[in-house]
Amino acid sequence: MSTPVERSLQARIAAYESWAKTSDRAARTAKARAAMASRFDRLVDPDGLLSPEERAYRADQARKAHYTRLALRSAQARRRAGQRRKGGDI
Repeated sequence: MSTPVERSLQARIAAYESWAKTSDRAARTAKARAAMASRFDRLVDPDGLLSPEERAYRADQARKAHYTRLALRSAQARRRAGQRRKGGDI
């Protein structure tokens, strides 16, 4: 039986091999990208009342807010991890 670390490494190897065999990366990820875009469209216009231009603008702003929020959380987590490594208070 594999340890969690070994399973993680085996999965990483499989992912790398799979991507190495992928000739069209954009086509492989097209459904996921469309689903993510649709998520933001529904978030900003759940009733479908906005014009396509306004919906696209607002969805773009919501997407930017989402990824900026993720970046903020990542920076905070890295700062806390660095403080723990140095033995400082959080």
